Amino acid sequence: MIKVGIIGATGYAGGELVRILSGHPHAEVVWYGSRSYIDQSYADVYRNMFQLVDAKCMDDNMEELANQVDVIFTATPQGLCASLINEQILSKCKVVDLSADFRIKDVHVYEQWYHLHHPSAQYLKEAVYGLCEVNRDQIRKARLVANPGCYPTCSFLSIYPLARKGYIDMNTVIIDAKSGVSGAGRGAKVANLYCEVNENMKAYGVSTHRHTPEIEEQLTLASGVNTVINFTPHLAPMNRGILVTAYASLTREVGEKELREAYEHVYRNEYFVRVLPQGCCPETRWVEGSNFVDVNVQLDLRTKRVIMMGAMDNLVKGAAGQAVQNMNLMFGFSEREGLGMAPLFP
Repeated sequence: MIKVGIIGATGYAGGELVRILSGHPHAEVVWYGSRSYIDQSYADVYRNMFQLVDAKCMDDNMEELANQVDVIFTATPQGLCASLINEQILSKCKVVDLSADFRIKDVHVYEQWYHLHHPSAQYLKEAVYGLCEVNRDQIRKARLVANPGCYPTCSFLSIYPLARKGYIDMNTVIIDAKSGVSGAGRGAKVANLYCEVNENMKAYGVSTHRHTPEIEEQLTLASGVNTVINFTPHLAPMNRGILVTAYASLTREVGEKELREAYEHVYRNEYFVRVLPQGCCPETRWVEGSNFVDVNVQLDLRTKRVIMMGAMDNLVKGAAGQAVQNMNLMFGFSEREGLGMAPLFP
């Protein structure tokens, strides 16, 4: 049994970590960190954990936390983990950071897009990008894992097989993505109020969204081609879920069969990535509450472009579930441990 500490345990991703880990046979949460609710009962913040969690919220003292646990999850805003991490902490325990602090290898790109000074850039080279389907072996040996963003996870896994095969022109990639409101976090914001979101759809962060360089960096690594994309996210009136529809031009004439074979080959042993039957489009309702990503591909013969699609739960595979998947690899557990829940419906 390993001991777990969570900083940011009362945010949406942190709450999902608590929910998932409460059913993990090899992990016990012993520190529920939250600046906003120090000394308050965790079950008073999240009543779904009533009689399941009998603990009070604690602070974000990462130095003290490292003395008590085997792994720390930091489900916090950008900049906090980078400001707290040090060699003393990493010598005592492993860290899975759910923020963007260690995802982007170029510190100048991070600072340009996030408008923050990076106080611990010396760890960028060491940090492993925690996409299990691609970096499994490196994650197993890591002491610091950068948990991928929600949009980048769904976008990358939707496009990866064709980028890897060289079937698509990487600089024609256009990603149209929709997310549920929980993707914006639990903080109070006027734009996220019920009356603002209900019965409405809108684009946001057009040409400026901070997940853009993360997607570009990972697609560049996968394809070997320096990649620049158009990425437009939209806010959808639902609690959770991400739907990605991506478009690209083909580099050569490829048939539907070859495209499908690329997906089936890459994901044949990936339990959490489900390649749907031909003609079946991914839907957020069929992955809700689970760690699954549903993907599919469609060739448009008329325009000679390919359409790549994906759907997942932004709080599970897009955050907490993927973080637990990373933890499982880091400690030698089965990758599926604690993540066997089927999607919720309705």
